[in-house]
Amino acid sequence: MKAAERRRKIVEYIRGAQSAVSAGSLSEKFGVSRQVIVQDIAILRANGYEVISTSRGYVLDGGGRATRVFKCRHTLDELVDEAEIIISRGGSIEDVSVSHRVYGKISAHLGLTTITHAEELYRSLKSGASKPLMSVTDGYHYHTVCAESEAKLDEMEGALRTAGYLIEI
Repeated sequence: MKAAERRRKIVEYIRGAQSAVSAGSLSEKFGVSRQVIVQDIAILRANGYEVISTSRGYVLDGGGRATRVFKCRHTLDELVDEAEIIISRGGSIEDVSVSHRVYGKISAHLGLTTITHAEELYRSLKSGASKPLMSVTDGYHYHTVCAESEAKLDEMEGALRTAGYLIEI
């Protein structure tokens, strides 16, 4: 199993658990060391997942909706298409972030819930008044996406991959 797939399954497992999940039990379930699990959790946190450590293990603060961080790459002119892939499948794009080599993580709230919102953002960025965050990282960026279920997020992930926008984390 690839690291990205393991991390996705870790999130699903923690989200579906009735109580906190220990690093030891995760390491047994996924056949990796406890240290690998600790590193996976750190990467998940860096990518926007709200994994909380308790004395009994990890829990996910998801607010009742399924949430996933997608790493994407595309041009400004493809922004609306990317948003349509997500929004038409019942998702909302909560934010955009980039990982800058000098400044670290830079993020901005988007709250895109309709195609009209995405089109307005595109027109604003296309006007040249401001540059999109992805322009400082050659088109690479992250989106936190929310949906009603993991199945919907899986559908969005597949469509983003098919369109060539998804970059494996």
